[in-house]
Amino acid sequence: MTNQFFVDSEYLSEVALKKKHRLETDPSFRKNHMEYLPGMEQIQSDVCEKVLAQMNSFDYSRYTAKDVQAALEHDTCSIENFKALLSPAAEPFLEQMAQKACQETKKHFGNTVYLFTPLYIANYCENYCVYCGFNCYNHINRMKLTPEQMEHEMKVIADSGMEEILILTGESRGQSDVEYIGEACKLARQYFRMVGLEIYPVNTDEYRYLHECGADYVTVFQETYDSDKYETLHLAGHKRVWPYRFDAQERALMGGMRGVAFSALLGLSDFRKDALASAMHVYYLQRKYPYAEMSLSCPRLRPIINNDRINPLDVGEKQLCQVLCAYRIFLPFVGITVSSRESAAFRNGIVKIAATKVSAGVSTGIGDHESKYTGKEADGAEGDEQFEIDDSRSLDKMYQDISEEGLQPVLNDYLYV
Repeated sequence: MTNQFFVDSEYLSEVALKKKHRLETDPSFRKNHMEYLPGMEQIQSDVCEKVLAQMNSFDYSRYTAKDVQAALEHDTCSIENFKALLSPAAEPFLEQMAQKACQETKKHFGNTVYLFTPLYIANYCENYCVYCGFNCYNHINRMKLTPEQMEHEMKVIADSGMEEILILTGESRGQSDVEYIGEACKLARQYFRMVGLEIYPVNTDEYRYLHECGADYVTVFQETYDSDKYETLHLAGHKRVWPYRFDAQERALMGGMRGVAFSALLGLSDFRKDALASAMHVYYLQRKYPYAEMSLSCPRLRPIINNDRINPLDVGEKQLCQVLCAYRIFLPFVGITVSSRESAAFRNGIVKIAATKVSAGVSTGIGDHESKYTGKEADGAEGDEQFEIDDSRSLDKMYQDISEEGLQPVLNDYLYV
């Protein structure tokens, strides 16, 4: 098969430029972000209503030090306790929160830290999301791996010792359809014990097909649970439909996936409300699907190609630590992943407190694992990265550092019979 690689034309066509300008300046030109598009499955679920009710009623300014102290003293954490722990009033109690979070982590996960790595197989995208390096108007090198290239990348990763992989694409059904992703899952199952997906949301029957191809779990970033803010950030494409994205995890569970992961991109909107909504999304789905494995991520904004001025809005490492500790106290059984967007020092610290999973040997580009893992020059072209990472440690280095912290790095703990 030929290598499907191309470089965007240097200038957008005049028609495309006009459309881009109208999308940015004329809200009436955009499609209603709350209306489903043809082909999008609508499920009957009350989870969204419950999550939004909690988020919209969350006035974090009303919580006091007394509320935080009471939350830390309780054996179990109620929704009100959780809200107090997310509030500004909890910031002076970060040390106490970390201690309680650490106790909960050790109680339910011991000293283990799970390791995985992402594999981007394509960076084509049909959405216009203003904060993303893959957005359809960005001038970047686009690439889609052939099955042969996918398998080569997977072999390079597997040879490093990694046993869990997360397959990612840009959000383009045209270039990365469900069958293409399914073939990637089948290949991945030959090399890895655990296969995750982070792709555009699909319908229940399509999740079922991908599970049959070998996928174990699905990660979906809601980006922000504030639908009004969401509308201003996602100007075109299927991703613009907020409710279809919200229900993705539930459709994945209905399709037979063993696990699902949730996240807001902290810094796009009010991070305290987004953190609350992410956790409530897990909380209500846990009660509806008690057999499912669920996890949370807490990524912050990172610089992207063509925009080096994007920074997390009001979310420093102290605030991120507060959110992670609050998550662990409220949802003690839930996995927590901290990505390579964060520094090595932060990740080394947080795995001793609340996080249970970290990525290693990370690349957010396309087709570049051989050059990054072995130092060899890539045989073919490479596609541009989605965003800049901060922690670029290899699997061996990550494994060593975790071990030196007195923790047990785990590559996989699943048996298939």
